Amino acid sequence: MPATPQRGRTARRLTIGAAVLAAAGLTAAAVPAGADTGHAARTGRTVDVQLLSFNDFHGNLEPPQGSSGTVEEAQPDGTKKTVPAGGVEYLAQSLRTARKGHPYSVTAAAGDLVGASPLLSGLFHDEPTVEAMNKLGLDVTSVGNHEFDEGRTELTRLQKGGCHPKDGCYEKGRKFRGADFPYLTANVTDEKTGKPLLKPYTVWRHKGVKIGFIGVTLEGTPDIVNADGIKGLKFHDEVATINKYAKVLNKQGVKSIVALIHEGGMPASTSYNYHCDSPGPGDGISGPITDIAKHVTSKVDALVTGHTHQAYACTIPDPSGRPRTVTSAASYGKLYTDTTLTYDRRTRDIVRTSVKAPGAANHVVDRAQPKAADMTSLITRWNKLAAPVAGRPVGHISADIAGRGATTPESPLGDVISDAQLEATAADGKGGAQLALMNPGGVRSDLAFTASGSEGDGVVTYGEAFTVQPFTNMMNVVDLTGAQLLTALQQQVSGPNEASPKILQVSKGLTYTLDMTKKGADRVVKDSVKLNGTALDPAKTYRVAMNEFLAGGGDGFAAFKNGTDKYVGPSDLDAFTAYLTAHSSATNPLTPPKADRITVVK
Repeated sequence: MPATPQRGRTARRLTIGAAVLAAAGLTAAAVPAGADTGHAARTGRTVDVQLLSFNDFHGNLEPPQGSSGTVEEAQPDGTKKTVPAGGVEYLAQSLRTARKGHPYSVTAAAGDLVGASPLLSGLFHDEPTVEAMNKLGLDVTSVGNHEFDEGRTELTRLQKGGCHPKDGCYEKGRKFRGADFPYLTANVTDEKTGKPLLKPYTVWRHKGVKIGFIGVTLEGTPDIVNADGIKGLKFHDEVATINKYAKVLNKQGVKSIVALIHEGGMPASTSYNYHCDSPGPGDGISGPITDIAKHVTSKVDALVTGHTHQAYACTIPDPSGRPRTVTSAASYGKLYTDTTLTYDRRTRDIVRTSVKAPGAANHVVDRAQPKAADMTSLITRWNKLAAPVAGRPVGHISADIAGRGATTPESPLGDVISDAQLEATAADGKGGAQLALMNPGGVRSDLAFTASGSEGDGVVTYGEAFTVQPFTNMMNVVDLTGAQLLTALQQQVSGPNEASPKILQVSKGLTYTLDMTKKGADRVVKDSVKLNGTALDPAKTYRVAMNEFLAGGGDGFAAFKNGTDKYVGPSDLDAFTAYLTAHSSATNPLTPPKADRITVVK
């Protein structure tokens, strides 16, 4: 498939470093990635290309609230510091500052730029985010699972432009132009034609330098998005797909290749500046990306990853044993990665020896720097359109209620949401639910006590509630036997969820013990599962409320697909806002729950 330059995009920038470092006998860590070390390298056989990357932006144009808007920084004395970060005004400024003096510079992303977005972007089907990505100079991205939240037709619209088929154009005289950068869908094909949904790869070119980008999402995307979003599509193995297109690029004379993979790992430390390659026991990263990295062809020179919202810049040997960087920049635009790719003009390949991979490091998108004025204007413009909906108060809280930022399997906000879903579906004629279960990945933020605008501290606006529950999934209530319900609880920590457990948030009255010292399904202590103090009866039928994503077996919960006598209730967002309004006021705000329904043994 021929690669063509993107409209409205000119190639940029130049950086130096690794070849000079090698000649001097220094390691890549001795000089910052992209450091200019002399004129000779600029005019010689090699040239350093600066690769700037990020992932999992999720439409967070404004700085994320609460702990979702911070990163953890390891200090020289061993302590950790929390640093506020993120917001597209600062991300754009950070990238533009990093590019200065580097004409050979390319900016890439690893998926989930949109989807599960705050109201400022989500209300407008993420057009504001695509517009922002165009302005900040994104050159290419892979798709992530959330790019399929609204289906293939909507993803194609985000790429090609045009007004929304139902909501139309949002501003008079303005037509959405789509993404200036290509969305790459190498491992996503049409079931009938077998062809990739969008471009599988692209080639970045500047002054004789050519770097190919192959973009894939995780093969398991169908397990974590609504079935309607991926109807008619097939998702293929990440490694096999990347290896296939690496050969295609090589045949075209493109020897320098970067894979953009929306799949990731878990680093041994939560600090963004953790030295991933230190030799200590338990260091490095674990998770799906480690196996992928070990098997992706050595034709690929660097892997930019995402999905797990973690920060790492690691080295994992390729199949030939040579070191290769594997990076991820957390999420929400809080970090960006700067990687130096030393390009050999004669071989047209990236220089990678047996002792050195491209130098890479994560950097904080810190809010102490000036804001990018064009991004401030963009946010102001869209906020004006969103204001009539976003600013409406829906509740009051007495303190931060941790959700996405919680460090425990059961979060206080997860309890609030599941209680809200139970209350919305408990009455006769409204589903008759006896308990509610909420998938943890659907809780997208915290509720912060500090005001985000002019509403006042402790006031929860509709926009803030939307940021927490942006999918607008419809509530389902189904019949499940006690045995089926127990199986579902066991699926939290077994099968596809064993390595990375997905602990359901539970409504009041449901209690049990999770013993993480055991393995697989045995982690759920069977005799401990109780509803309102009474042991779960395997033969009894229970009415269970959950969103439609879970009811369809999402996140590996196949047991929920066996539910019968389905009742469809309000949206999860409507249930959430109604609960906040009913259970709080300015004089009697909602206090954070204790989150003590699940007892965890470690």
